[in-house]
Amino acid sequence: MWVLVFFDLPTETKKQRKAAAKFRKELLSDGFIMFQYSIYMRHCPSWENATVHIKRVKSFLPAAGQVCILSITDKQFGAIEIFSGEKKEDPPNTAIQLELF
Repeated sequence: MWVLVFFDLPTETKKQRKAAAKFRKELLSDGFIMFQYSIYMRHCPSWENATVHIKRVKSFLPAAGQVCILSITDKQFGAIEIFSGEKKEDPPNTAIQLELF
């Protein structure tokens, strides 16, 4: 599973910029990586794990702005087509699941 967080936060005042920066830092501390400037993503090994991270994101939502959370499967994410200018790029690698006994 992949959890994607899309956001559009106001940054007109110093307080709003601070809230936006705090939200991005919270995403990073929860294991999300930046996909594009306002899109962060995180690989989760199961739906249950994805639900935990979705609840965590909801717990630190900023007071203003728009935040959307999308969950997709590895197969759906693998079908993504990424272009940088006219050049096609490969999608990010899926995280490797390690099992410890």
